[in-house]
Amino acid sequence: KLLIEQMCELSGGPCRYTGATMQESHTGFQITQADFDNLVAHLIKVMTAQKVPVGAQNRLLAKLAPMYKDVVYR
Repeated sequence: KLLIEQMCELSGGPCRYTGATMQESHTGFQITQADFDNLVAHLIKVMTAQKVPVGAQNRLLAKLAPMYKDVVYR
């Protein structure tokens, strides 16, 4: 539910993300770069299957990229 809210808000939709910050919600999970990359790959696969144009995919993924530092464990 929260991922959908977040994607909707990031893409300019009418949704509003109601979850915690990325740092708050991912602390303690020790998420690796490979985990983050896997999420991105999955999102690309789903968007491609839904026939989302590559340009739109890239714009959405560019909005996710700044969250990397708050999600991936260092």
